[in-house]
Amino acid sequence: MNLKSITKAHSRISPYIRHTPLEYSALLSQMTGANVYLKLENWQLTGSFKVRGATNKILSIPESERQNKTFVAASTGNHAAGFAYVVKELGLRGEIFLPKHVSPSKLEYLRSFGVPLHFHGDDSLETEIHTRAYAETHGHVLVHPYNDPDIIAGQGTIGLEIAQDLPEVEAVFVPVGGGGLIGGIAAYLKLYNSDIQMIGCQPENSPEMCVSIERGHIIEELISKPTLSDGTAGGIEQGAITFDMCKKLVDEFALVSEKEIANALLWLIKNRQMMVEGSAGLALATLLKNPEKYQGKNVVLIVCGRRLSVEKLKKIMYNV
Repeated sequence: MNLKSITKAHSRISPYIRHTPLEYSALLSQMTGANVYLKLENWQLTGSFKVRGATNKILSIPESERQNKTFVAASTGNHAAGFAYVVKELGLRGEIFLPKHVSPSKLEYLRSFGVPLHFHGDDSLETEIHTRAYAETHGHVLVHPYNDPDIIAGQGTIGLEIAQDLPEVEAVFVPVGGGGLIGGIAAYLKLYNSDIQMIGCQPENSPEMCVSIERGHIIEELISKPTLSDGTAGGIEQGAITFDMCKKLVDEFALVSEKEIANALLWLIKNRQMMVEGSAGLALATLLKNPEKYQGKNVVLIVCGRRLSVEKLKKIMYNV
């Protein structure tokens, strides 16, 4: 992964995505002593950063070949939404595989695109493994949620935009699931300025990447517990290129509790009138947990998506 591949991805996908706002938060800056900026990927088309990677992967296939291909994707929701958007936008054939337990709000939104949906597995890793085998068997193009250089380069365009909008950025807090988001952002920003700190944020109930990095290999035996951050939950595919990227480029990982995630989401609702999904609260929860380390620094929090189910909203509002 290099600056050229991410710069090329940005040029390729720009007609299909938004350059999302990087907003300064005076209140968070006052609370933490850092200069805090929010990268609002919840304002992205389809409501999540995932459309960047999916669009870059599909557009990387030569135009002359796309109409003859069937594209398939596996997702808990946001990657599927980004995939469905670009498939429909370009008039292509696509199929989506989902775990059996997808939030109703995400499922309703996905159905609106008219792309065929299939259900397999109880978590995202099971679904990803099945979808890869399905794609290989039928000769389809797999649009993986994270384990693909084109996907990672697409997500890395967020790093390019941060560098454009805040050249003096010093630390970036990024939600981590499979590692494609932080891998792409870090790949760009560490080449832009190797001193920029990359902080990976995960829920204590689903810390697969963090624990894998600690143990030096991708773990399979860890069982995720229920978490508000369902968008980052689940295992990591064996051989995932994001593992080595995270090992090399991420300066530290931080784990946050369900209470801390809920408090971060509630803070955004109360103080920013901004309702976002659980994974989008990870970065804020991490900063609020240990703000003294970042006093005086220019800090960016990745607000990665907006789709919060009514059930989770009720839990946040009444159990915090």
